Amino acid sequence: MGVKPHMRVIGADGVFIGTVDRVENGRIRLTRADSGEGRHKGHHHYIDLGLVADIEGQNVRLSANAAVAVTLEEERSGKGT
Repeated sequence: MGVKPHMRVIGADGVFIGTVDRVENGRIRLTRADSGEGRHKGHHHYIDLGLVADIEGQNVRLSANAAVAVTLEEERSGKGT
């Protein structure tokens, strides 16, 4: 797979989801800056590599719409703070 840091992740609906931080354990980890607000702020979000439909230049296109693509997981090493 050609997913690399700093690429833009776009849902099938064309909605920007976030920026790739890195790929780990078969998932794309998004940068913290794209983590949203509230209790999710400051935590990384992950997207399964199986959702990648295509890579177009610096854009990672997903097979799912933005609203359903993000798995809201907290960064494992940062839990509890």
